[in-house]
Amino acid sequence: MLRSLLADLSEIPGVVTLTTRDSRLPALGLPVGTVPVSPESDFQQSWRECIGVADAVWLIAPETGRVLENLSEMVISAGKVLLGSSPEAIAVAASKFSTSAVLAERGVPVVRSFRPEDLSIGDGIWVAKPDDGAGCEDTRRFASKAALMAWLGHDGRMCSHIVQPYLPGETASLSMLCRNGRAWLLGCNRQVIRLKQDAFSYHGSEINGMACYWSEFGRIAQDVACAVPGLAGYVGVDLIVAKTGLTVLEINPRLTTSYVGLRRAMSCNPARLALDMFYNDTFELPLTMARDVVEISLDE
Repeated sequence: MLRSLLADLSEIPGVVTLTTRDSRLPALGLPVGTVPVSPESDFQQSWRECIGVADAVWLIAPETGRVLENLSEMVISAGKVLLGSSPEAIAVAASKFSTSAVLAERGVPVVRSFRPEDLSIGDGIWVAKPDDGAGCEDTRRFASKAALMAWLGHDGRMCSHIVQPYLPGETASLSMLCRNGRAWLLGCNRQVIRLKQDAFSYHGSEINGMACYWSEFGRIAQDVACAVPGLAGYVGVDLIVAKTGLTVLEINPRLTTSYVGLRRAMSCNPARLALDMFYNDTFELPLTMARDVVEISLDE
């Protein structure tokens, strides 16, 4: 994701890019400035120095543990342009429980989320996952309430996890730009999610593999942007596509793996579109934007 974003930004006239880089990793080999960060460095200080010389900041960070939210607050406190969602919107999206509650309140079709102690959890097929986790980390399916509760009883999962009913269907995601409650759909993606011994794992995606649902995904994108108006910049939304319709699973208020294939799928520079959206009040997607299919595999 970092290489794809930096490559796209480096091709925009007038844009000079600076990024932090773990000093133990090889050079990026891109025309961007790099601030090395070693294990002994003060990470927060390095970030403050970078933010201090920047006009705008595009964060790549996990929402887990409030990391993305805290960095966003740092950018805003420094008086810089944040090319991303507000801390308030990130806080909602970082919690699957909060996301479910907010979207349901606004009439957006979303999977119901429960705390483990909720008495509404009865017999049936359930999925347990970290409330602020990313990807399929520590996400499992259970055929009974007894098995679910036994697993949740270990390693503090009663406090860290939420429970959702298992929804059969195709796993998908959408890529969008959004700002001030409006959304622009960039891609309709099929996700490669595997279930082995009741554990879920993410293996990549097929950008625009679900383009036949473009209109339906577009409506969901707009509904999500309206429900959480602080969402801004590039945002991903995970969905289940079933015969009964689309159901939102979660919101990712940051770059997702799908960004890696977007430029080839769209035949245009998504980073340039994002900057145009932030600085141009009359922004619209180009009419020539393609909807090509591009595969991204994490198994290679």
